[in-house]
Amino acid sequence: GGTVVIVGFLTLFTGSTIAVQGYSSLSNIGVESLTGFFAAFINVRIAAPVIAGIGLAATIGAGSTAQLGAMRVSEEIDALEVMAISSVPYLVSTRVVAGMISIVPLYALAVIASFLASRFATVLIYGQSPGLYDHYFSTFLIPTDILWSFVQAIFMAIAVMMIHTYYGFNATGGPVGVGVAVGNAVRTSLIAVVTVTLLISLAIYGSSGNFNLSG
Repeated sequence: GGTVVIVGFLTLFTGSTIAVQGYSSLSNIGVESLTGFFAAFINVRIAAPVIAGIGLAATIGAGSTAQLGAMRVSEEIDALEVMAISSVPYLVSTRVVAGMISIVPLYALAVIASFLASRFATVLIYGQSPGLYDHYFSTFLIPTDILWSFVQAIFMAIAVMMIHTYYGFNATGGPVGVGVAVGNAVRTSLIAVVTVTLLISLAIYGSSGNFNLSG
């Protein structure tokens, strides 16, 4: 629930910012009617995946690090291993799989919220015709881009959860060490989010972006 609220607010404000900046920039060259294209293009390929990854890292990921770290310093993980229970599949793999499952509805929420926020800001704040916005938005919203963005979100979830579970599983130094592990995990996962975004964007769209504005 907390993750849903955080991601929802982040994507709402991000989508609104994209609309504001897009409309202002495009109006300088007299093509503010293309704000719908701007929202469809930027939200799917960049904004929504990155925001969803950050939300996952700051909530579910950080929580997993803290949980595993607390179990490590209180010797609960050692107790599992004494009972001949493999701690990695029991504690780590389950959290990685949970992150992969939760990112799908979480990312769907992020995409929808960013789309609604962009349309709200463009139509109600700047007064652009809803029909004009919807025309350019639907024209340039490529269904395969949405599919690839979900793939990108899943890869980010895998990277984020593996990083957080690693730091939590290997935490040392008591409660202070758990806090240090959470901080290190969040910093590393944020770097991983933008790195995954860059690499997958290059792999899918290439250096040209696989886009032709002239149709």
